[in-house]
Amino acid sequence: MEPNFKSVSPRLVDIYRRDFLKLSAAGVVGTCFSGWLNILAADAAKAGIKHKSCIVLWMEGGPSHKDTFDMKPGTADAGEFSEIPTSVPGIRISEHFPKFAQLMQHAAILRGMSTGEGAHARARYYLHTGYREGQGGLVYPSIGSIAAMELGDPEFPLPNYVCIGGRSFGSGFLGPRHQPLVVTNPDRGVENLKAAVDEQKFSTRFSLLEEMEKGFHKEYQATNALAHQTTYQRAVQLMQSREAKAFDISQEPAAVRAAYGETQFGRGCLLARRLVEVGVAFVEVTLGGWDTHQDNFDRVKRLSAVVDPAMSALVTDLKDRGLLDSTLIVWMGDFGRTPKINNRGPKPGRDHYPRAWSTVLIGGGIKGGQVIGRTDKEGAVVEERMVTTLDFMATICQILGIDYTKRNIAPGGRPIRIVDKGANPVTELFA
Repeated sequence: MEPNFKSVSPRLVDIYRRDFLKLSAAGVVGTCFSGWLNILAADAAKAGIKHKSCIVLWMEGGPSHKDTFDMKPGTADAGEFSEIPTSVPGIRISEHFPKFAQLMQHAAILRGMSTGEGAHARARYYLHTGYREGQGGLVYPSIGSIAAMELGDPEFPLPNYVCIGGRSFGSGFLGPRHQPLVVTNPDRGVENLKAAVDEQKFSTRFSLLEEMEKGFHKEYQATNALAHQTTYQRAVQLMQSREAKAFDISQEPAAVRAAYGETQFGRGCLLARRLVEVGVAFVEVTLGGWDTHQDNFDRVKRLSAVVDPAMSALVTDLKDRGLLDSTLIVWMGDFGRTPKINNRGPKPGRDHYPRAWSTVLIGGGIKGGQVIGRTDKEGAVVEERMVTTLDFMATICQILGIDYTKRNIAPGGRPIRIVDKGANPVTELFA
């Protein structure tokens, strides 16, 4: 039966009806597509709402702030790199970010980060969830899962949280619905999206599976069973969606692909742009290799050369498509690196340093073209506008329009704030 379009504006009825008829012809309407039919009958005003999205560029290992965005030329252990001016007078960054330097009017550098966790695993968990690992005996949801829940359309056929090229931090106690989709290689996108049988047989088999699972769930209310059902439903929804084409970056013109750089990270950034363009709420792209205990300067130079074209093309691409104000880009890692150079190996390196470091925020409607916070002359101590993990998480939420004081219910009926008490958002970004 064709869905009821009475609540939908006439302008959208024809589009929705065409979609419905295509699905009917393909034999895929039925039990497993009840969510899709709800979309078709949704209110037009709701359909027109444009939420913000977020792309995190995760620099796994922890990049050196003194060799990227908080350089200290002329001081002890300043390193081998020079500063260059940016498009904003007075703001200077590493010479190895020449393209991004010309886009600084869209960015804000937070030079007062101080987060207190100096071990990789604990730092990654803390900066993804806002809670320390093991705190309260819970597994906390990542900011990606929070954004997927708060900003994502629950009926959207693609996952609202996608991780590209790295490990993921999941939904914790929020459950399987907000788990990320992991894309290991952006060149291949999501593999095995095409069913091994024709669409009619596939739809029939999946409907049968759902009927069988209904009986099981009626008898057993097991968490693992719910996770299994949710995973299958999400997979089928993705397989049947038109938006799944967003995962195919080969559709992009050669000149666009070249602008991002011929690297996996560059292609991951291009995929991130395609995903937010079709409505994905949160994407994380990982570039590893920043744990520079040895050979810091050669490695940072090489990694910066990967980041600079990719991040710059991403900013420019989003700007040209009218999406930069609604898309927040976050460049960050585990922590910073020690201001002092170690000479333990054949080439000098820098060690872990969470006491003072930098992140970069771009777009999302923030006030760009500014530096917030200051470290001392050696880059060792925050002297002005310290930003803690809680401050940072609350700031990201506020930019995205998420109420960071909201409480979600954890197992046992415990109300848990999205960001714990004590957060002080960086209000300078909204001035």
